[in-house]
Amino acid sequence: MTNFSRRGFLALGGAGLVSACQNTVVGNGVGSNGGAQIDARVRETQDYLFNNFPGTRQLANRSSGILTMPLVTEAGFGFGGAYGRGVLQIKGATVDYYSATKASIGFQIGAQQYAHMLFFTTDAALQDFRRSPGWAASADIRYATPAEGGSIGKETTELDPVIAFVFGQQGLMAGATLAGVKYTRIIV
Repeated sequence: MTNFSRRGFLALGGAGLVSACQNTVVGNGVGSNGGAQIDARVRETQDYLFNNFPGTRQLANRSSGILTMPLVTEAGFGFGGAYGRGVLQIKGATVDYYSATKASIGFQIGAQQYAHMLFFTTDAALQDFRRSPGWAASADIRYATPAEGGSIGKETTELDPVIAFVFGQQGLMAGATLAGVKYTRIIV
């Protein structure tokens, strides 16, 4: 009989959680309707944000591009992971599909789902994102709370090249952050 160490058990559990997130959320094999499903979720997510926080619609109109991740699933028990898929739109037209992945280690337990949108307020920020083989969320992002969504102003967009809204959290995990999230272009 093989004995597993606690560290080995946690590593195996974390890998299983990330795999479960991908398998239950993705459903994006060859011949699937993955693109249509993502597009439908993006429309619903944007409608929700724009209708509940009117200032975000004006921010969207001034942005060079918007990355919408309508459903990100995150789970953790010591080791954790998150996965979601979404679209990059420029002037309202979908130009690329992206996945968002995150791995973490530390004191954590639970699971949650949430949506987020990245508003690229400058052409340079959008081009940096599109040129990178795998763009990671970093300190360049300004987080706006949904409470600010109704009043986000012009001066904010002039100072911050990327503004992130994280909203719609549901589950039993405290907080949602984009730190360490890696975005990768995918084919659907």
